[in-house]
Amino acid sequence: MLRLNETYLGARVTSDEVARASAARADVLARCQAGEERHTGSLGWLHVDDWASDEKVEQVEALAARLREHADTFVLIGVGGSNNAARAALAALGARDGSLDGAHRVVYAGNTLSAFELRRVLEDLEGHEVVIDCVAKNFETLEPGSSFRLLRQWLVNRYGEKNAAARIVCCGTPGSHLEDLCREHGYAFTTFPEPVGGRYTALTEVHLLPLAFAGVDVRALVAGARAEEALLRDPATGPADNAAWRYALVRQLAWDAGLRMELLSFFEPRFRWFSKWYEQLFGESEGKDGRGLFPASAEYSEELHSLGQYVQDGTHQLMETFLDVMEPGEGDSLVLGDQDIDDRFGYLDGVDFWDINKASFAASRAAHAETLPCPTIELDRVDEEHLGRLFYFFMFSCYLSAELLGVNPFDQPGVEAYKQLMFKTLGK
Repeated sequence: MLRLNETYLGARVTSDEVARASAARADVLARCQAGEERHTGSLGWLHVDDWASDEKVEQVEALAARLREHADTFVLIGVGGSNNAARAALAALGARDGSLDGAHRVVYAGNTLSAFELRRVLEDLEGHEVVIDCVAKNFETLEPGSSFRLLRQWLVNRYGEKNAAARIVCCGTPGSHLEDLCREHGYAFTTFPEPVGGRYTALTEVHLLPLAFAGVDVRALVAGARAEEALLRDPATGPADNAAWRYALVRQLAWDAGLRMELLSFFEPRFRWFSKWYEQLFGESEGKDGRGLFPASAEYSEELHSLGQYVQDGTHQLMETFLDVMEPGEGDSLVLGDQDIDDRFGYLDGVDFWDINKASFAASRAAHAETLPCPTIELDRVDEEHLGRLFYFFMFSCYLSAELLGVNPFDQPGVEAYKQLMFKTLGK
C-alpha cells in the first residue's frame, strides 16, 4: 500500500488547511476521477486496462520472450517519457548494469546528442547479441531519430540487412512514417498509445516490453497500478482518505504560500532514476503560463552534505516530499561487526545499516520540517507491485495538481518552442 504521512507537514501548510481546501475544491477531484471530456485525447493512461490489459501484457511477454532467445542486450532508443519509467523501475528493483537476471540487460540511447556518450554505447555493445527498440510517437524528435539511424546502421554492418531486421522493434503511432519504415523493411512494430502523452506511458507497452525483456514481473507491476487506480478513482474513497488528492492539495497550498520548488528526497539510491521520471512528469505537465513548482530531487544521505545545507538554512522557498520504504526487503540488511579497533564508532556495534539509514532519515525530516512542509509518501516495500502503485499515484496526483493550478497537464508548448529553433539551425 501507499500512504501520505502528514505528520511533518506543519511548516507553512497544515492538515487543517488541506481539509478546508479539499472541501472547497472537491469538484476537481470528482472531475479527474471521471476523466474530463476536454482531455479525452490525453487520458488513455487513466484506466490502466486500456493499454495494459491481460491480453496486451500477454502479447508483450511473448514478444519479449522471442527477443530474449536471440539477444542478451536490449537498446531502448527514446528520450524523456520514452525511457524514464523503464529505467526507473529497473534501478529501483536492483538491476545491475540494466540487468536483473545477469543475462538480459537494457541499455539506453536516443536520450542524448553527445558524440562521446553515443560512442560509449556502441563500444558497450561489442561482444553482445543486440536488439534495438526505437520508441517515437511521431518519429520527428531529433534524439531518438538520430540514434535509431546510428544503431540501425551498426546492426546492418554487423548482421547484414536481413538478419538485422529481425533485431529491430519500433514503437510508434499507427499510420506514421515509422510504421511505413517497419512495413517496408520488415521490422516489428508495436503501438505507441495515441491518447497517452510520453510522460504518462509508464504502464503501457512503451515500457512494459523492455521491462519484460529484463525479467521484470510486468504482471505484478500492472496489478499494483490497477489496484491503486481502483483506490484513487473510487468515489467511495472519500477525499480525506485519497492520498493522491491530499498530496495535490499540499502542493497547491505550498504554491499559494509562496513556495516555488518541490524537492523529492529519498534515502535509497535505488530511487535515483525514479526521481528523474518524477521531474519530467511534473516539470513538463505543470511548468507553463509562468506557474508550477520547480521539481528537483535530492539523494540522501550523500546530498545532506551539500543540498542539505541549503534546504536547512537557505531561502526556504521549497517544500520537500520524502519517499520512505517501510519494510526491508531482500538485500536491505547489513549488520556492522563489533568494534575491533578504537575507531570511536562503538555505538554502532551490531547495528544494521537499515536502522542507521532510518535514523538519518528521521533526523533529517524532523530538522527540515521545522521550516518546510515535509509530506512523506510511504510504500511498504520496493517490488513490482508497489512500483506500479507509485507510478499511478504520481501520474494521478500530477493530473490533479495541474487542474488545481489551472494549467493543461498534457501539453508542452515550451518543448515545442526549442525544437523549432533547433530544426531551423540544422536546416530542416
